[in-house]
Amino acid sequence: MAASMLCRRTAMLCRTLKGLSCSKTVFSANSQSGFLLQAASYNPRPLKLNLREPYVPDKDNEKTPEWQKTARYDRKLFGRYGSASGIDPALLWPSHEQLDKIIAEEQEWHPPLEVMLKNIEAREKQETEKRLAKEKLLAANMAKMPKMIADWRREKRETKHKLKEEKARRAKLLAEARERFGYAVDPRSPKFLEMVAEIEKEEKKKKKLMKRRLKEEQVVAPVTPPAASS
Repeated sequence: MAASMLCRRTAMLCRTLKGLSCSKTVFSANSQSGFLLQAASYNPRPLKLNLREPYVPDKDNEKTPEWQKTARYDRKLFGRYGSASGIDPALLWPSHEQLDKIIAEEQEWHPPLEVMLKNIEAREKQETEKRLAKEKLLAANMAKMPKMIADWRREKRETKHKLKEEKARRAKLLAEARERFGYAVDPRSPKFLEMVAEIEKEEKKKKKLMKRRLKEEQVVAPVTPPAASS
């Protein structure tokens, strides 16, 4: 008995669900058909466009934009509507100054073929002259290279010799100062500097005396007469 009651309740539930699905399908079909009918019956209002007469802005009106008052916009209107725009085509031509500027720009950016060939020839000639001058300078410097290397080596030897002589002279002065004062003297001390100044003064006197003696000997020396020709 319990099984029969369960079967009846299951059958009732299936019939209820089937009825609900059928009603939903009918509702969706009705809503779609209503939307289609509404879309088919829609009649929008036409746009109010004046396609017969062209739009020509009033330049005396303050509300007219500035870009619509220019000659460029007038050329655009005349090119679109022609004489219907009410614009005098004689006013659209460039002035003498503008025309000269346009011609100059065309000659600069779009020169004739002859001018372009002349420019290419002049540029190639200039590049050739620069290359030859550079090669000439390079050849002259290469020719001077042995002498420059020899001079550099000579200067290097002389500098090295001067440094060696200066080092020996400094050692000699330090030894002489040690003998004179009985102790090692700082080469930056006033005593050492005074001693160096005194020695240099004496050396200058000696050199001066030597030059004077050589000069006197040259004056006193007898001049040998030239040999008589046979």
